[in-house]
Amino acid sequence: MFDLKEKIKGELRLISEFLKLQGVFLNRFFMSFLGWIEWLKVELSKLMYRQRGRFSQSFINVSVAVMFFLVIVFSGTLESAISNNGNENSGSNYLLAAMNEAAAADTLISNLPKGETTEYRVVEGDTVSSIAVKFGINVDTIMWENNLKSVDSIKPKQILKILPVVGVRHKVKRGETIYSIAKDYQVDAQNIIDYPFNTFANDETFALSAGQELIIPDGIKPKEVVIDKTMYATRTVAPIPGVVGEGNFMWPTSGNITQKYYWYHQAVDIANHSNPPIVAAQSGTVITAGWNGGGYGNYVIIDHGNGYKTLYAHLLNNSIVVKPGQKVNQGQKLGTMGSTGRSTGTHLHFEVIGPNGKLNPLTVLK
Repeated sequence: MFDLKEKIKGELRLISEFLKLQGVFLNRFFMSFLGWIEWLKVELSKLMYRQRGRFSQSFINVSVAVMFFLVIVFSGTLESAISNNGNENSGSNYLLAAMNEAAAADTLISNLPKGETTEYRVVEGDTVSSIAVKFGINVDTIMWENNLKSVDSIKPKQILKILPVVGVRHKVKRGETIYSIAKDYQVDAQNIIDYPFNTFANDETFALSAGQELIIPDGIKPKEVVIDKTMYATRTVAPIPGVVGEGNFMWPTSGNITQKYYWYHQAVDIANHSNPPIVAAQSGTVITAGWNGGGYGNYVIIDHGNGYKTLYAHLLNNSIVVKPGQKVNQGQKLGTMGSTGRSTGTHLHFEVIGPNGKLNPLTVLK
């Protein structure tokens, strides 16, 4: 005899088991997202086998609906995570949107490291001068790199190339050397050597390859009118004999400043072809004196006992007259200006190291 009550109970048990399996499915989906496809296949097979097709259609419909719901809810988060991960690992996506005051993504700023050229999208109200200030360069650098005929020739949405330093980009032609290029752009060859992103076919002779590009820091483009003349002004300095006083630094030699302080060249270069003497900028103790194979050549380091040290590099061979452990007075001779180590001509590479690292010597020299 057909027992309706038992039949209903059996059906209810099956429904209960189905709901439990559905709960397990959802729980495991959230707990192990990465392996959900393989797990779903196994659990689905189990249920289909256990129910022999009784609830297979319902199970599939509900599961698919749940999956679509989760995809819709979490798609934005997943897309954002994938996008962020791509930005961290890909060098091709090099333009970032910078919000302006009107919250519009019109300004494109490069996230490339220093040494690379940035692309900038001009926004309403921009001038060549304001853009130069924003990137820490000068008007001429922007004009020359983008072949602008006038400071008034830029317009909104125009893309400008921004060099990482004041100067010029140069494409090497066959037969050119760093010396001939330096002469053309009215700079010292050492400027080209010191820029860390310039490469050479031979690091010993500074040989160049035709077609390669160089950044010429402080370079002046030939046959062009200079607008911002103050950026290229050279300065002649001379030692001040007899200057004594705690905290005062005197000029360590005489000559022209041919290379200024930059993030990649944390010193000043003072050049003088007459090989003048190099003197202690302040009294202190010599802690290093001799040869450095890393590029300084013959060099001296003085600890001034007040949190500051000074470094004097590229001294002439056999000219150093002090030794480590020796006390020196301000203005006392250390050696003679030369061109040893990674140097292209007679000059002094002068560094000032403070309590928090290297600083611009021009801020402390008197």
